[in-house]
Amino acid sequence: MNISEADTRAKFIDPEIQKSGWEDFVIREHYFTDGRKLLGGKRGKRLFVDYLLKYKNVNLAIIEAKRFDKHPTEGLQQAIGYAEKLKVNYVYSTNGKKIYEFDLTTGKGDYIDSFPKPDEIYKRSFDNLTPEKENLLSVPFYLTGDKQPRYYQENAVNKAIEAIANKEDRILLTLATGTGKTFIAFQIVYKLFQKRWNLDNAERRPKILILADRNILADQAINTFNDPFEKDLVKIDGSEIKARNGQVPTNAHIFFAIYQAISEKENIGGYYKQYPADFFDLVIIDECHRGSANEEGSWREILDYFGSTVHLGLTATPKRKDNVDTYQYFGKPVYEYSLKDGINDGYLSPYKVKKIRTNIDSYIYTKDDVVLEGEVEYKKVYKKKDFNKTIIIPKQIDLVAQALLDNINPMEKTIVFCVDQPHALNIRDAINKHKKIADPNYCVRVTSDEGKEGRDLLERFQDNDKDIPVILTSSQMLTTGVDARNVRNIVLVREVNSMVEFKQIVGRGTRLFEGKDFFTIIDFSEEASEKFYDPEWDGLPEEEETGNTGGNTGGGGGNSGGDTGGEPPIVDPPPRPEKIVIELSNGRKLKVIDVETRYIDENGLPLTTKQFLEKLIGFIPDLYDSDAQLRKLWSKPETRDELLQKLADSGIDEEQLESLKILFDAKESDIFDILMHISYTNDIITRKQRAETTRENEPFFEVYENLKARDFLKFILERYEQDGIKELKREKLANLVELNNLGTTKDAAKVFGGLQKLVDAFYKIQELLYAS
Repeated sequence: MNISEADTRAKFIDPEIQKSGWEDFVIREHYFTDGRKLLGGKRGKRLFVDYLLKYKNVNLAIIEAKRFDKHPTEGLQQAIGYAEKLKVNYVYSTNGKKIYEFDLTTGKGDYIDSFPKPDEIYKRSFDNLTPEKENLLSVPFYLTGDKQPRYYQENAVNKAIEAIANKEDRILLTLATGTGKTFIAFQIVYKLFQKRWNLDNAERRPKILILADRNILADQAINTFNDPFEKDLVKIDGSEIKARNGQVPTNAHIFFAIYQAISEKENIGGYYKQYPADFFDLVIIDECHRGSANEEGSWREILDYFGSTVHLGLTATPKRKDNVDTYQYFGKPVYEYSLKDGINDGYLSPYKVKKIRTNIDSYIYTKDDVVLEGEVEYKKVYKKKDFNKTIIIPKQIDLVAQALLDNINPMEKTIVFCVDQPHALNIRDAINKHKKIADPNYCVRVTSDEGKEGRDLLERFQDNDKDIPVILTSSQMLTTGVDARNVRNIVLVREVNSMVEFKQIVGRGTRLFEGKDFFTIIDFSEEASEKFYDPEWDGLPEEEETGNTGGNTGGGGGNSGGDTGGEPPIVDPPPRPEKIVIELSNGRKLKVIDVETRYIDENGLPLTTKQFLEKLIGFIPDLYDSDAQLRKLWSKPETRDELLQKLADSGIDEEQLESLKILFDAKESDIFDILMHISYTNDIITRKQRAETTRENEPFFEVYENLKARDFLKFILERYEQDGIKELKREKLANLVELNNLGTTKDAAKVFGGLQKLVDAFYKIQELLYAS
C-alpha cells in the first residue's frame, strides 16, 4: 500500500494517539533547535520530532512516525538521540501498523499494542514521584509576549526542581555563557513561589538570597526578576542598609546581594550575620566557580553560615583542576549544557581562530639595542610569555596593534585582553596611533583604574545601537559580566593560564546578534588557543578527580572598605620588579610572518587546513559517488544549494570552502573545481577559462535568434567570472536582467520568446558551464 507519511499520520497514528488520551497533550512537528548559524544569515538543519508528548508541563516522550510501508523502527536511533537531548525516557516509533517502545533508562525496547496513557508514562518517568515534586513541576513557565523557553532551559529548570523536591541541599547547573542562566534561575524561583515551597513546610512564600560578585550581574538579575516580583524583591547594599539605620532588610522574599556588600571586612562584621542562620530557604550563587565553594573564599563564609539552606550554584565552567572545589561542594551537575551544544543548536555564535605569528616571538639582547629602563640579562632568551610582564619592547606592541587592525573590519566590536593595566594602556595608545577612524573614543581602555569613566564607556560599548567605542583594551575586568551581544573579535595578547578564565574570555563573543554569523578569536600568544585541544575544554565533569586543588579567584574580596557594596576590586598580580624597556635598533625590522585561520568543527575543535581537508575528503562519499553526479548536482541552482547545505550542516560552510582556494592557489576558480580536484584529481581551471569554453559553444548561442538574448547569456558568464556561483542562483535572474538593461523580467521573456524559455536558457547555460 503506497501511503505517504502525512497520510499515515492522519489515518493511522493520530487516531491511536487520541485513543490513548494524548490529544490534548501532544505537540506535532516540534522544532527544538534553531540550527547552527552559517554565513550570510543562513541556518543549518533544525532538529524536530514528529510528536512530543507533554503532560503536566513536563516533556515525557517522543513519537517517530514512519510511512505505512516503512519498517516501524527505521529512524529509531536518531529519535533516541533527540530524546537524550530533550531528557525524555521514552521513544515510540511507529508506521501506523505496529508501535515500538524504547526505554532509555533500561536501554531496552519491544513492540506494544497501544501508546500508554499520559498518567502512566508520567508516573514511570520519575524514580520518586512525591506530591511535592508533581506539584512543583506542574507550574508552567512565566512567559511574556511570544517568548518561549529553549529546550535546555526547560531541562535545567526541571532538573533543579526535581533535586529540590528530592530534598537535595547542594545543587549545581552548568551551562555555557550566553545561554540564559538568569532566566533559568527566575523560572525556578517562580515555580517555588507559586507553590509556596519552603523548608519549614509552612504556609508561606520562600525567602531566597541571590548572590553575585559583580554589581552588573546582580542588576541584570534584578531586571529579569522585576516582573512579576517587583514588590517582593530588595537589593542588600550600602544605601539600603543606611536607609534602615544600619539594619539589613527583612521585609521581602527575594534578596539580591554581591558578597562584598554583606561579607566581613576589616573591623566590620558581615551584614549577613544580622540574618538568622535559617532565615533563607534557598541561596542561588551566580558564577559559583569564582570562589563560592572554595574553603578560603569570602563566599564560603556566607554559605557556611546559611549551611542549613538549599544552595543552588550556577556556572558556565565545567570541572577543571583549578576549580575542582566547586564540584566537591555541589556535587555533579544535575544538568549541563555545553558551548559545543549551544553552537550546534544555533543558540550561540560559532567562532574561528586566527593565530598570528611574528618574527619577534622571542628576544635576546644585543649591543645594538638600547635599554631604556631596568636591567637586561645578557644571553637570556625572553620568550613571548615574558613580553609586557618582565620586558617591554615598544616596537613589538606597535606591530601587534598594526596586525590587529589589519585582521579586523574597522567597525567590528572587539575586546583585547592584555597582560595587565599598563599593557592595556600601551596597546590602546598603539591602536590609536595606527587606526583609520578619527573618533577619539574608537579605542579605549576599560580597567579598574578608569573608574566611573571606564564603566560609562563599557556601557556605551555594550549598547548595540552605538558604534563607538569599537575596541576595548583590558586585562582582567572584562572576563565576566560583559553582556555585549555584538562582539565580533576576542583578541589575546597575553597567556591565559586558567582554563576557567579562558572559557570565560571566549564566552564574551558567543552571544547572538542580528547579522553576526560568527566571531573570531585572534591569538597573538604562544599557547592560549591551544586550550581548545585540551580534552576537558568543553567536556563533561570527571568524577575521578578528587582533592581540593584550590578555587579560582573570588576569595579575599572583602577589603574594599566601607559598606557601599560597590564593584569588587580588580586585583592585578602583585607588584613585580621594575620592567625592562628595550628600544630595538633601527636595523631590526619587525613583521607578521604567518596568519593561520582555523575553523571549528561540529565537535568544537579548531581544524588546521590539513585536518579540514581530511574531514572534507572523508565526508565526500556521502554527497556524490561520481564526477558525473557532481557535475549534475552543481549544474542546477537548487541541487547545488542542497549540496552546499549538506556541507554546512556538517560544519563546512562557504567561507571554509573559499579557504581551500587559497590552499590550492586557486582564488579565481570555482568551488566545483576544488571539489573535482580533491575527489577525482582533475586539473583546477579558473572561472575565466570555464566561461571562455562556454562562450565558444556556438551551436548553443545560435539557437537564440534575438541578439539581445545571446548578449544576455554572455553577460551571465561575465558576472560569473567576476563573482562566482552566487550570480547563478535562481533568485538572481531578475537582478541580472535589470543589470543588463533588458528592462523587467517580462521584457526579457519577450526577447527569449516566453518566460519559461528565459528560465530554461538560464539553467542550460549553467549545464554547459560545468559540462565535462
